[in-house]
Amino acid sequence: MIKVRNQYINREISWLRFNERVLQESADSNVPLIERLRFLGIFSNNLDEFFKVRYATVKRIVEAGKKGKSVLGGETAKDLLAEITEICIEQQAKSLRILGNIEEELERQNIFILQETELSPAQSVFVKNYFLQNVSPQLMTIILNDLTEFPILKDTAAYLAIKMVLTSDEDRPEKKYALIEIPKGIDRFVVLPKEGDKNYIIILDDLIRYCLDNVFTMFDYSAISAHMIKITRDAELDMDNDLSKSFIEKISASVADRRIGDPVRFVYDKGIEEDTLNFLKDKMNIEDTDSVIPGGRYHNRRDYMGFPSLGRDDLLYEKIKPLPVKGLSFEGSLFEQIAKKDYLQYTPYHTFSYIIKFLREAALDPKVRSIKITVYRLAKDSQVAASLANAVKNGKQVTVQIELRARFDEEANIQYAEQLQAEGVKLSFGVPGLKVHSKTCVIEREEGDAIKRYGFISTGNFNESTARIYTDYTLFTAHDAILKELNKVFDFFETTYKITKYKHLIVSPHYTQTVFEKLIDNEIANAIVGKEAYIKIKMNSFTSYKMVDKLYEASRAGVKVQLIIRGICCLVPGVKGMSENIEAISIVDKFLEHSRLFIFANEGNPKMYISSADWMTRNIDYRVEVGCPIYDEEVKQELLDTFDISWRDNVKARVFNEAQDNAYRKNNSKPLRSQFEKYGYYQRKLES
Repeated sequence: MIKVRNQYINREISWLRFNERVLQESADSNVPLIERLRFLGIFSNNLDEFFKVRYATVKRIVEAGKKGKSVLGGETAKDLLAEITEICIEQQAKSLRILGNIEEELERQNIFILQETELSPAQSVFVKNYFLQNVSPQLMTIILNDLTEFPILKDTAAYLAIKMVLTSDEDRPEKKYALIEIPKGIDRFVVLPKEGDKNYIIILDDLIRYCLDNVFTMFDYSAISAHMIKITRDAELDMDNDLSKSFIEKISASVADRRIGDPVRFVYDKGIEEDTLNFLKDKMNIEDTDSVIPGGRYHNRRDYMGFPSLGRDDLLYEKIKPLPVKGLSFEGSLFEQIAKKDYLQYTPYHTFSYIIKFLREAALDPKVRSIKITVYRLAKDSQVAASLANAVKNGKQVTVQIELRARFDEEANIQYAEQLQAEGVKLSFGVPGLKVHSKTCVIEREEGDAIKRYGFISTGNFNESTARIYTDYTLFTAHDAILKELNKVFDFFETTYKITKYKHLIVSPHYTQTVFEKLIDNEIANAIVGKEAYIKIKMNSFTSYKMVDKLYEASRAGVKVQLIIRGICCLVPGVKGMSENIEAISIVDKFLEHSRLFIFANEGNPKMYISSADWMTRNIDYRVEVGCPIYDEEVKQELLDTFDISWRDNVKARVFNEAQDNAYRKNNSKPLRSQFEKYGYYQRKLES
């Protein structure tokens, strides 16, 4: 059992427990087989990012000679690093067992993943030809023995560590060490020719192993071995303070510097020879504060996210067809329809196309004067960006607030910034010291003698690709008071010293905590006098100790609190005298739960907000976030309904508790899988 430290769960440990829920999906026999492999890839990818960011942060605390108890939930940073490594070793071993089970089940489905020693003569010919034509031209191979400096290994790239025993001196054979970088431009899973009903795949690593003689023809060796290694580096951006450089130049330089960031994790094939391992650790200066993790034969298992489907739709989730929003027609003007009432788009159940249609209509409408939008992460070939460029060509004033520091999307956003700037879009790069994480758009349109505003506010990114797998709310509205305040947020990007008061929106960094505390205080006051009092919250992560304490206070006053938290949750529910009126669950399933929703009973007239912000210190104090009130009664009911469906999930819901054991919720009700039920809910709405 994990100990409760100062009534909080440590955020790093809670994150690792979240990633274990992802790993549970890969072990779940009710999940289609190839999807299970892909969840294994998501688990691995998540872990890579955790070490780049969170582990690296804790390591910095240690290296600064600090204990960090106040920010780490009562545990010293050094002890926390050791605990993280212990958990990761345990999870790594579990993931390997799961992978082995999946591979056995794949074989029962006539899908065989072959190693280099298992190839038939015909497959051998195919592999050698494939290597010569596709792999060899891209192969980066480095002989290590004679180098004065060890090469800089790329962050989370996979390498084969090669040891050759030369035949020149039998008494004291010379050892040659080398590294082969696994090329990223080639699919990791090479599909071999099908034989009857049988599908064969070889992992690129093994294909290279099979062809090592071709790589090292210039060496006379009696033995050769190849084992996988991987290094993860600190991904924190260290910003240059040179005032002569533009913001784009500073971000570009910081991203480039990531390649030489300090190593924080070293993963190796546990079958590697001890002399090879010691040679590498010595040359790479692996330190005590680095997480050294023995693993399996293959690393970068995130590549399993791209495991080929092989035409086996029966081993995949059935694709859903995104639905239209009831009452919001693609025929005719969206402006005219939204002028009459608010509409809620809930992807991926609804089609993302409304956002594209909205922006395209704005780009062509002669009455539209200006478009303002925030951008955090865009799709690779973004129709959102194309629509904004088209609007400029049609004489509209287009302002894009683009966040260049969106983690791991910095390079993509720099490219989009340069493209949009070239098209004549006015770019804003936000506020010094604050990331702009809000998801908003305001359009101003001349109607008669007045300016009419339209817009949308979302819980997620304006990204066509992620909208197919992330659940997010987007409110389309012409509510003038809301949109006037949204304009003030955009003004803040230009005049950061001017802090505006808001009557409707909840805006970070100035008001989020204060407003939510008042809303909670209202529920506390109602509970004390015996009135109905409840709080229903859906977020990705919950790490703000101040907000945790506020919910503890609400619980002690008798307020019923329901939390749906996908990821980190530092709050401990169900503890007598502290949180017995708080229940919390996490849902991990086919789609990534990403929407943020806040509901307060308010004496029978519920107050509701959707937001871009989780209750994390960074979102509350160090980002520009926008929470939007819901005033339309139909939309309110829809949000209540979808929250209730999520809350009643008894198939994919895990219960948060003091043990942090990821136990599935159990009850005697009919099985309800919320993501599938929500799609049915919206189908029924269309039919009613």
